[in-house]
This record gives sequence, structure tokens and C-alpha cells, in this order.
Amino acid sequence: MKKPIIMDCDPGHDDALALLLAFASDELDVKAVTTVGGNQTSDKTLNNAMRVLSYAGITDVPVAPGASHPLIRELQIAPEVHGESGLEGPELPEPSFASFGKSAIELMEKVIMSSEEKITLVPTGPLTNIATLLLTIPESKDRIERISLMGGSAVGGNWTPAAEFNILVDPEAADLVFQSGIPITMCGLDVTHKAQIYDDEIEAIRSQGGKVSVMVAELLDFFAKFHKKLGFEGSPLHDPCAVAWLIKPELFTSKHLHVDIETKGEFTSGATVVDYRGVTGKDPNTDVVYDLERKAFIQLLMDSFKKYD
Repeated sequence: MKKPIIMDCDPGHDDALALLLAFASDELDVKAVTTVGGNQTSDKTLNNAMRVLSYAGITDVPVAPGASHPLIRELQIAPEVHGESGLEGPELPEPSFASFGKSAIELMEKVIMSSEEKITLVPTGPLTNIATLLLTIPESKDRIERISLMGGSAVGGNWTPAAEFNILVDPEAADLVFQSGIPITMCGLDVTHKAQIYDDEIEAIRSQGGKVSVMVAELLDFFAKFHKKLGFEGSPLHDPCAVAWLIKPELFTSKHLHVDIETKGEFTSGATVVDYRGVTGKDPNTDVVYDLERKAFIQLLMDSFKKYD
């Protein structure tokens, strides 16, 4: 039986790939897509999610807009990574369907509370929507199977020396989520920086020939420009890791550890403080993913994109 999930995202190039991977999977049943301000402003991330799904022919799953800004902070965005639209590279037409008539939180509540099975949440952006759901619909907590998220890092950040972007944007939301007691899988920079795709693999995706595969290759062409400037040999595919872990967890290596979120530090705000040695005495609350079988991961992506063609 397929695992029912909600994708909560801020597309973003790697979010787009994560969406396509989730919808192509025989293991997952995407019940809804919600968006949040993060890689770009909330109006752009909503439009980007709907453009990608429209282009792939996915028009029967509700998509709803969520938070336009963090719980208590100003929104930070990442146009230097994802461009002015948040999804630069391919020419994508405007969405071919309308968004869900209500908010992301209302859509999440509808899906979670009406489902016979518990729902798994897959956030690949800031955790504002998830925290807001838990604050406003507390009874939803017992109906959530797990949260498989992209965010955080055990050692060092990518937006500050200490913090990864998704957690840094809304650390207060992340703190609420990590303290919720819901089982969490954290695909942070420890694993996603190992989940790189290289130029020859991008060309292999392009050579598959279908319009979705070509679109993915064009997204990755743009995405690679930023990472090559930073000295990466390839491009880290952050967000697809949170989806791939649900599809093929055997490709990944993790440890069950306690994670706290730093919300007040002058230099460390947004850091995910991972207790690798058990020095705090706190019970583990997170499966911290730190390694993967990279080639098998890339093959999973390639096979998934080919299904659309």
C-alpha cells in the first residue's frame, strides 16, 4: 500500500525535483502540496509548484499557499541560488489549474484529519507551515506518522557558518517541530552535500529525451552555476533526499540522536545542535541522515523522471 504524504515546499530547483520524484513513486501517494515563503517569496513558490506540476501533467492534486513569512522574523530568500523567479532555467508555461481555495493549513487539516491512515509530512523548505499546523490544530499531531524533512546540519551551515538555510529562515518554527514528539527524519547538509549530481549525469537525464527529463536537465544547468562558483564539483540535490529516504531508506545511513534548535545565538541562530555523544542526556528525537549510496540515488531520480515521458 502506498504511503500517504503531504509535500510542503518552496520551489526552488531541488524542490521541483523532489516533487517530481514523489509523484513518480509507486511507494508514495501525494495527497496535497503546500507551499511556503523560502527560496523565493510565497507568491512565487506557489506559482512555481503549480507550473512544475502542470508541465508534468499533474493537475488533480490540491495545491495551497502557506506562510508568506516566518513566525516572528522577516523572510530571507535565496535569489542568488534560484534566480528571480525561483525556478530559472527552463521555459515553463503558467499553471493550467487553479490553486486550492483555502490556505495550506486548512488543506493540511482536511487531508490529515479525514485520512484513515496517518499522514507523513515532507517539508523541503522552512518549517513555518508545519509549526503553524501544530500550533493551530494540535489534534493533528496524533494523525502524523512522521516528518521527513530537508534541513539542518550536524556540522556547519551553508547560509551562515552554523546554520542551514531552511532552519535559519524560521528557527522558532523548527524548534516547535523538533520538540513536537513526532518522529523526524532529518536530511541535512551532512547527507545532501554527498548527494551531488555531476555534469555527465545531467547530460544522461537530458538524453532520456522526454520533456520532463529535458526540463529537469535545464533546471540543473542553472542550479549548477551557483554551486560551481562555490567550488562544488557537482550540485547537491538537497530536497530529493527527504523524498528518496521514504522510497528507499536502504540507500541512506542515519543515527537516532537528539537535536535542538538554536534560536537566540548571536552567531549560531538557526543551528541544529546534534548530540552525537549523548552528553545532554536528552532522549533522541531525530533520525539524523549522514550518508547515502550516491549512484543508486541518482539512478532512482533518473528512472523517476523517465516515467513522465
